[in-house]
Amino acid sequence: DLRGIARDAGLPTHDKKDSTGICFIGERDFREFLGRYLPARTGDMRDPSGQKIGEHPGVFYFTLGQREGLQIGGVRGRAAAPWYVVGKDVAHNVLYVDQDTASPYLHSTTLWSETAHWVEGRPPADTFECTAQTRYRQLDEPCRVEVAIDGGLEVRFQRPQRAVTPGQSVVLYQGDVCLGGAVIARTDAPLELKLAEQAA
Repeated sequence: DLRGIARDAGLPTHDKKDSTGICFIGERDFREFLGRYLPARTGDMRDPSGQKIGEHPGVFYFTLGQREGLQIGGVRGRAAAPWYVVGKDVAHNVLYVDQDTASPYLHSTTLWSETAHWVEGRPPADTFECTAQTRYRQLDEPCRVEVAIDGGLEVRFQRPQRAVTPGQSVVLYQGDVCLGGAVIARTDAPLELKLAEQAA
């Protein structure tokens, strides 16, 4: 593994703790940092059926699949199980939550992206098969990619993917070779499709 190679090479960082934060903000509270640039607006937390579960301090502070920081106590008639973010309706300031880590509202099989950027300056073909990652440290997932006329991508995975998040990136690989990537624009997650239909 990479740490073993670094250790054998005598690098002092071989056992340094992994960084999973945002390096450019330094050692500071993430919510406090965002609050300087994004106005915090308290809003409803609802389950996928629309029932109010609680309130949130601002949808921008949360990401899909997140469990920490929701501060949902006991809810009458609900199991004492953890809650997860399964959707965000930014226009109406609503955060959607569900208690199942395998919630169908967290899963999607297709994503559409903004204009892709290619390592070699162009895609390998208009339609091709490869693997993709949509999250940090994710295993490569087999998929089929179609490149649209505007340069955006339609990426169809062989199996459902958890917490694919608009605004984050999809990165494409052929074996160990990085082909390129793009910012995710939308997915076919059930709640996202429902919110899009309501907005139309």
